[in-house]
Amino acid sequence: MKKLALLAALGSLAMMLGAWGFEYIGDLAPCKLCLWQRWPHKIAILLGVVMYFMPNRWIAALGGIVVLVGAGIAFYHAGVELKLWTGPDTCTGLPTDGPLTVEALWARPVVRCDDIAWSLFGISMAGWNGIISIGLGATWLLAFWKGRKAA
Repeated sequence: MKKLALLAALGSLAMMLGAWGFEYIGDLAPCKLCLWQRWPHKIAILLGVVMYFMPNRWIAALGGIVVLVGAGIAFYHAGVELKLWTGPDTCTGLPTDGPLTVEALWARPVVRCDDIAWSLFGISMAGWNGIISIGLGATWLLAFWKGRKAA
């Protein structure tokens, strides 16, 4: 149980390192939805640390739920990128606070959530995040399932 949960937490750490790599090395600024997708991985990393010191199957269940919620956010973002639905006004349109002037547009560059900044095999970063998050969530839930024998 503990090893599976730690493996899943390390997977989330790898996802965060990859995101920061794209941001700081690849110079791809994250949009609002990209930042939302990071929170479940950060929480999963924290849960992995807790799991290391206090193994408990319910922590594994929480890790699974958190990462699967992250998968939902990622697939929502992928749908926004594919124009299947609209995303938040704050990252799919022009700035709306104050008058729309050239100066306002230059002062507040908007990283658009509906633009695909990078893709591999036709799948965007958001799509890959969703796919990998499902695997990580399943690993967390498998840890929960295996923990029932120890309880």
